[in-house]
Amino acid sequence: MADPALLIVEDDEGLCGQYRWAFPGHRVVIAQHRAEALRLARQEHPAVAITDLGLPPDPDGVSEGFAVLAALQQLSPAMKIIVATGNDARAHALRAVAEGAYDFYTKPIDIEVLRTIVGRAFELHRLQAENRRLASLQGQSSVRNIVTANAAMLKLCRNIERLAATNVPVLLLGESGTGKEALARGLHELGPRARQPFVAINCGAIPEALLESELFGHERGAFTGAVKQTIGKIESAQHGTLFLDEIGDLAYALQVKLLRFLQDQVIERVGGRQQIKVDVRIVSATNQALDSQISEGKFRSDLLYRLDSVTLRIPPLRERAGDAVLLARYFLARANDEYNRSVRGFTPAALAALAAHPWPGNVRELESRVKRAVVMAEGTLIDAADMELAAVAATPDFDLRAARLRAEREVVQLALAHSHGKLSLAAKLLGISRPTLYTLLESLGIGAHGQGEPTDIGGNGAGEHEDA
Repeated sequence: MADPALLIVEDDEGLCGQYRWAFPGHRVVIAQHRAEALRLARQEHPAVAITDLGLPPDPDGVSEGFAVLAALQQLSPAMKIIVATGNDARAHALRAVAEGAYDFYTKPIDIEVLRTIVGRAFELHRLQAENRRLASLQGQSSVRNIVTANAAMLKLCRNIERLAATNVPVLLLGESGTGKEALARGLHELGPRARQPFVAINCGAIPEALLESELFGHERGAFTGAVKQTIGKIESAQHGTLFLDEIGDLAYALQVKLLRFLQDQVIERVGGRQQIKVDVRIVSATNQALDSQISEGKFRSDLLYRLDSVTLRIPPLRERAGDAVLLARYFLARANDEYNRSVRGFTPAALAALAAHPWPGNVRELESRVKRAVVMAEGTLIDAADMELAAVAATPDFDLRAARLRAEREVVQLALAHSHGKLSLAAKLLGISRPTLYTLLESLGIGAHGQGEPTDIGGNGAGEHEDA
């Protein structure tokens, strides 16, 4: 496959000649007006473009140059666009960057400076493309909708895979928004019941007076308004999985009926006398401390013993270093598709705010903020204010080596996440040898667990998540 092209949009023949010999290591394609630039962009798929702001039919102004910038961005949001300006046009250059240009330089051309800018643009494009490729592999993960590079979450995914093949009840413990239903679906979809129903019910969202009927169903005439026989959630999940969310909110009287079902796998509809045999797997979840509920007489200990043959604890997002940014990019790509937008990414200030925010609403809050920002953002990059996050005061870091190391760390962590810590697979994804990966892990200060020895991500342990 040919190397990504460098697109030049310039109407000055002399400058075009300089560009041709200035980049001997790149495949240079040249356009002199907007239509030709768009045609070449569709045909050649350039990674980087250099465009003059003064182009016909407005060679003495900037309107056509900005029109080319906008058109190229819409056509290829990942393209890095560098604008060329005169010495007296710095305001236009800053406007171009604000509107999504990668960088700018001022004429006359300083070849070495321009080569540096272009080289950085190609490297960033390559790293981001690899980032997107590895992030997209998360959709192929064995646990659907789980996106993470965190060691605890990776262990949790391995545990979900192991438990999916069994029929033991599982209790998921985690704060609201951490991904309990996504993990419950993972247990269902990876197991032998995958082709059967997955039925979820939130025990805290339905009034107590209605919840018994929701769970067990009712016969016609069982109560005022019961004009027909209705199948309950438990019976609807026959041969599949029943997910009892917020089980800690279940009324005490209903706990007795649920316990009887768990013991005998038999239910009776409200107002009925027929015993109905039901075969379902039970997965439950709560954000409450059930031990405290038991000591206060609000939750039955014998029911807890039936529900928590295995307990998995989901770490909150604030404890998953790096995952907020990883998830934000995942949700950005998804929201772009959903709303037909072409937002390119996040400003450095937005990335800093994402990393610093405590995320009390966890992954659900993060997804909501990113979606809102994609819909409402006026530019091509999301800023902290677009997500209604507090800006983090920081001195800009212009250290190219540090930036490269940060980008390498992110790509390596994505590869480790997808490979579940299997270094041979991670090395293959990264296109390097296993010894080279060992060296890279050491230089970046990463173990296969994100710390410690690089040998066994996804080993025994616990952790968890919702759209993690």
